[in-house]
Amino acid sequence: MRVLAMAERRLPALTRLRDREPLPIHLHRRRIYVLPSMFGIVFAILLAVMQLGALNFANNPALLLTCLLAAAAWMSLFAGFRTLADLQLEAISSTPCHVGEMAQVSFRFAVSARARPSLRMRCGGIDHPFAIAAGSAATVNMALASERRGWLRPGRLRLWTDQPLGLFVIWSWLNPDISILVFPAAESPVPPFPLNAQGQSERSSSGDGDEFSGLREYRSGDPQRRIAWKASARHESLLVRESERLFDDDLHFEHATLGGLDSEARIRRLTAWILAAEAARRSYTLELPDQRLGPGLGDLHRHACLRALALMPDAT
Repeated sequence: MRVLAMAERRLPALTRLRDREPLPIHLHRRRIYVLPSMFGIVFAILLAVMQLGALNFANNPALLLTCLLAAAAWMSLFAGFRTLADLQLEAISSTPCHVGEMAQVSFRFAVSARARPSLRMRCGGIDHPFAIAAGSAATVNMALASERRGWLRPGRLRLWTDQPLGLFVIWSWLNPDISILVFPAAESPVPPFPLNAQGQSERSSSGDGDEFSGLREYRSGDPQRRIAWKASARHESLLVRESERLFDDDLHFEHATLGGLDSEARIRRLTAWILAAEAARRSYTLELPDQRLGPGLGDLHRHACLRALALMPDAT
């Protein structure tokens, strides 16, 4: 830790990219690094041996060949450096996913005035190759594994190339300020919906109530106060006013009622109920210890409920 702290004080350029960066991210020359590759080191040793042999035997053609190869290697360094210089990451998009699924992330690089071939972006130990044609933009799609609910951060990304000759590795670090929301996994198979104890959404059914529904023929046992005398006189038969009985049809999912399950199991069951209610097109309410969502139905309501479950305590 002391060595790292000293490096941060003495050489801030080596550690400044540990912090998140807002978009857009511009790769200027001061944040691009170059080192010879293993092939480049072997090639340099070969050139040194060729030069010594040419000088020892006074072989001018061999000396000229050595100088030409060294010049080509040196120019390849600048060609690779120009591939990364002034590159700009302008936008990042992602879609939420559930635990166990692959989170899809898209990195969009701005339009480049010159071609940038053989670029690679490394995330999680996996390289994603891409290229940018002159006068066009490029999008790099990545799939990140999601193991826990909550916020998932890609972390630092290594953008690099070893072209055109593979003699040098030129790279830079990207640390975009982005987080991907990971929804909880759903319990499988989906348990039956809970019996409603309360709700807001109502639908009607024939029965005793206060809302007039229509007329029907008199049946034995109907109270006289419900007989429609004027309508009965017109139809020459007894007709009875039928009323609507309103009852609740809103699903109510409550975290506190799942007492026999641990915290994560409750969240998985609530997630399964939400997805099943959306598939059945039934309005639902989600009640958590600190908030109540709904009643509602649709993508916005589903996203709000799953987000609340994903960010409950113990989420990353």
